[in-house]
Order: sequence, then structure tokens, then C-alpha cells
Amino acid sequence: MKRSLVLLLIVWSLFLPAASQASAQIPRPAAPQRATTATATATARLPEAELLNKVLPNGLEVIVLQDHSVPLVTIELGVKNGSYTEPPELNGLSHLYEHMFFKANRAIANAEDYTKTIGQLGVAYNGSTREEVVNYYFTTTIPNLRTAMQFMRDSVRYPLFDDREFEREREVVIGEIDRNESNPFYYLNREMFARLFYKYPSRKAPLGNRQTVSTATTDMMRLIQGRYYVPNNSALVVTGDVKAEEIYQLVQEFFGDWPRREKDPFVEFPLVEHPPLTKSEGAVITQPVQNVIISVGWHGPSIGKDNAATYAADVFSFILRQPNSRFQRALVDSGLVNGADLGYYTQRNVGPITLTAVTTPEKAQAAVRAIHNEVAHFNDKDYFTDEQLESAKALLEADDLYSREKLSEYAHTLTFWWASTGIDYFRGYLPTLRRTSRADISRYVTTYIQGKPHVSLALISEDGQKQAQLTPEELIGK
Repeated sequence: MKRSLVLLLIVWSLFLPAASQASAQIPRPAAPQRATTATATATARLPEAELLNKVLPNGLEVIVLQDHSVPLVTIELGVKNGSYTEPPELNGLSHLYEHMFFKANRAIANAEDYTKTIGQLGVAYNGSTREEVVNYYFTTTIPNLRTAMQFMRDSVRYPLFDDREFEREREVVIGEIDRNESNPFYYLNREMFARLFYKYPSRKAPLGNRQTVSTATTDMMRLIQGRYYVPNNSALVVTGDVKAEEIYQLVQEFFGDWPRREKDPFVEFPLVEHPPLTKSEGAVITQPVQNVIISVGWHGPSIGKDNAATYAADVFSFILRQPNSRFQRALVDSGLVNGADLGYYTQRNVGPITLTAVTTPEKAQAAVRAIHNEVAHFNDKDYFTDEQLESAKALLEADDLYSREKLSEYAHTLTFWWASTGIDYFRGYLPTLRRTSRADISRYVTTYIQGKPHVSLALISEDGQKQAQLTPEELIGK
């Protein structure tokens, strides 16, 4: 992998933020962040993940992926919570709640004992917060399966929210915010989402803000618990050396009496409708960076409203990501940029489409013109070949198979898709992907990208801007 491409993918990851106690790969088998120069044909079909699922009477969904090759098991809880549930006064509190999850509860009275006990069992654990899901997991050996299931039950159902622990974790989260604000790319990310989702920016900011976090209380944690940490808003994903029927019985034992919420939280507290952009906007953001980062963002399709376009988005992004694509040849091979990518982030509540490129101040104006020229030709009949279309679909399948090599991480993928799309979408992903046609991609491009209002930003140093002289008008393609 080229060094410049590594840099590009790091930048791209900043546009898909996960407020987390651990850095995790974006769980998107549909838009893999792993570059490849391999070729493939779509004739040899790869085995699909054999997902088994069951919904308990209280609404808790149990998803099992069996693999007996290694005597390990991962238990992961997914909750439909995150920034898309947060008005400004609650922004960042889903993330703060995540930090309180592995703390004192009814079974273990303080965090020190919790850490000591779970360490003695050799259990790896962590959690993360995204826009549309909060997830927690334990990975351990099979003999500790029952104990890990009990730990999960006590953590989700019986948290104590100890005041001293809460004060400590609040400072930890504020420290995360401080670290993000010391990174120049944070300001590019913040500006992009503030403009793309201008009416409800808090709904796309999982990390939250200093004011909201610093004034949070344990009563607010209880509020979040009562709204979202309920069985009919949660899923338990189990992957590894297990048998589905035994898992169903164990989950029933530990979670069967977890009372369901009388009213669906998304009926009582519905998602906002992000209004579409009315015009294109451009801006230059000055920060102490060496290169110039150009980013163009559009509103993409939403799961539940235009599922067909989400498949086309994934295939088209992967076509453009390949080194032999016209997109890469025109931008990277020409020397105008060091790396370029177009990505779509699958979401139920408006998934963003972002084109990102890395260049230098002296090439910035020419790079911007070339980027807009490529966008203008996205829908040309010869922009990609039939072979590139079929190869992209086959490589996407191969990437899904590759990602299953480590089931403890694949559990995060399953939880992400369960929350944003539902497990049936994920189960049918590869068969539907194979049917994606040129017409599907054309509809996606014309519906969401070409001629549509967009946000175009440049992250550049003050000295670099003196040389580049970029203007908002140039950035939006005028």
C-alpha cells in the first residue's frame, strides 16, 4: 500500500467518527478501507456468513455466527443509541454512558474489583459509540462463556452509576474532546458535518461537546438507560465456538426476564429529518498542516428510504478505489493528488457521501478543477468497464470473507449493521450486491451526486493558502 494512500485512508476515517474507548475499524464490509490491486471475477461465489437469529418475547434479538475453528467466543451487546438520538442538551451523553458501562453494578461494588475480576478471567472487553449504535463486548475462552454472559447482564441491567466513578469518567471524556481538538483534521470534520447537517449537527457528533459533558449528571445516565437500554431496543451478538440453541437457552436464562419498554423509544422520541442542502457551500479552513486536504460532501441515501442506492453506492465507491480506475488515473497517476477516495457511509438517518483528496498548495487549484471534472463525468457510459463493475462486486465479496477471519471483530460489524440496517439487510447484502447494475449506479450518481448541492472544504496552512489562493467559489466548482 502506498504511503500516500495510507494517509488518505486515515483522513477518510476521521469523517466516520466513533467516540470510543478503543480505536476500532469502521465496520463496513461494503466499503472496505483495505486497498487492493487484485482482480477477480464474479463467477466464483464465496460462502456467505450463516447468521442465525431469534427474538425473545421481550424483544431482545439474539444473533449467532458459529465458527468452531478456535475455542473463543465474543459476546457483544448492541443498543440503538448514539448521537442520532441526541438533541443539543444531550449531545455526547451516549458516549459518556458507554464509559460508565464497565463500572460498578449490583454484582460488583466498584470499578477496581470489576477490572480485577474480569482480568483474572482473561476476558478482553471494550465498547464504542457511533452515530446509530453503542456496542459493548467481551471476548473470552469457551469455559468462561457463562461468566461473561453474567457480566454482560449485570452491566446492562444493574449499573450503580457511582458518583466518584462518574466524575472520573466525565474527565476522561473531556480529555478525549481535548485530544480531538488538538488534531487539525478535527476542524475539517466538524465543519463538514456542521454544514452538511446544519439544522441538527448534534445528531452527527458522537463525541459530544465539553459543555454538555461537563454538566452531565447521573440522573441523565438513568434517563438514557430508561429510554434506550431496554431489550426491545437491543441485540446480543455471539460469535465463535458456540451452538446456537445453547446460546438461545443461555440468553433466555440471563435476559429473559429483562422487562421490555412499553413504548418503542423511536416512536416516543422520533428521529429528526435532516433537511437537504439548498445550495453548495465552500470554505477554507486554516490549520497547521503540511499537505492540503480537499473534501467534498453530499447527502447520500438513507436505509429504509432508498436501500437500492446503498448497494450502488458501495459498488461505485469500490470501482473508483481501484488503482486502474479512471478516477485514480486522472487524479493520482497524473500527479495532481497523492491519494483520492470516494466513500459512502451507510446510515439510517442520512448517510454522507464524501470525496477526499490529498494534494499540495502549488497543485491545489488544479486538483480542485480536476476533481469537479471527474464528478461531471461519473455518469458517462465509458467511465468504468463491465469488467471493472464485476470485479468490484467480486472483490467486495472477498473482503467480507476476509473480515470474517477474526470473529471477535466481525461481531462489531454485525452489531453495526443490525442497528443501522437490520439483520435481514445484512443477510441479503451479497446476493443483492451481485445484482447491482450500471443502471443502478447511474441512478445513484444522478440522484445524490451530480448537480446536487454539496459542501466543499479545504484544510490548509496559512502559508499554504497564501500560495494556493483557494476561494469558496473555486471549491464548489464555479
